[in-house]
Amino acid sequence: MLAIEILQQKNYTTVKNFALLDFSEGWIFISFLFLCIYLTILMGNLCIFTIIKINTNLHMPMYFFISNLSLLDICYSSVTLPWMIYNCISGNRWISFNLCFAQLYLFVSLGGAECILLATMAYDRFVAICNPLKYPLIINNRLCTNLAAGSWISGFLNSILHTVLTSNLFFCKSEQNINHFYCDVPPLIEAACNPTYTSKILLYVVSVFLGFSPFLFIVISYINILSTIMKINSSAGRRKAFSTCSSHLIVVTMFYGTANLNYVGPTSGYPLELERLLSLMYSLLTPLVNPIIYCLRNKEVKGALKKTFKRLFFTYNIIFT
Repeated sequence: MLAIEILQQKNYTTVKNFALLDFSEGWIFISFLFLCIYLTILMGNLCIFTIIKINTNLHMPMYFFISNLSLLDICYSSVTLPWMIYNCISGNRWISFNLCFAQLYLFVSLGGAECILLATMAYDRFVAICNPLKYPLIINNRLCTNLAAGSWISGFLNSILHTVLTSNLFFCKSEQNINHFYCDVPPLIEAACNPTYTSKILLYVVSVFLGFSPFLFIVISYINILSTIMKINSSAGRRKAFSTCSSHLIVVTMFYGTANLNYVGPTSGYPLELERLLSLMYSLLTPLVNPIIYCLRNKEVKGALKKTFKRLFFTYNIIFT
């Protein structure tokens, strides 16, 4: 009873629904754009995941991690994009408290898992290039499974802290506005009425450890990789070694750069418009370009795709002729 009276005195209330930002202007074009992006993400990542699974030539540690990344991107984009498309088409920008925090939990979980997985992929490339003779012994099937599972588990465990603390914030209205297109930690912290110092500190600390630490590990790994590549006598060998890492480096720079800026934003006073732009970039752009980068820049994947499509075309001709 005492807790209820204190809350009533501070004009806090139990929030039932959150109002997300809508797309009232140009909603037809935006909904079509989001639908195209979502379908491209699904088809591209599902294609890579399937090709790697059905082609025995690609049953190697590097492609095992790429298949996990593709699966992560499918789940990651499916947490936010369908709701944003529904928001555009229906004009209904309301989301319930439970659904909002379910979306937040999954979004933060999968984002954290991708942070760890990208660092794991950097370690795989580091061992492959800097210590190739011991690569089969170090990067074995058991280690690959443990590293991939650890990435997923770490993301979901990390998200529990954010979800619990954020869900315990108090809001002044039963229907609270959120200055964002989906439920995420920074906009919910900004919308809260009670002091949010603890939540902001946790967000900053976790961003440093889960965001900056893996990124620093990746940078150190690539410094060693580049140092090893420069010692290769053959220029063709240097190009081949660097090409295997350049695609990963592009994804890492884009993902960590936008994500770290977004989650440090609430403690550094970045404009809300910039935070929304950054969040859309790492939640939509990264899953979108991953299939393009790994397909167009990888000869083995492109070769496997061509063989698979030729086999399917040949089977189709036999059945229908």
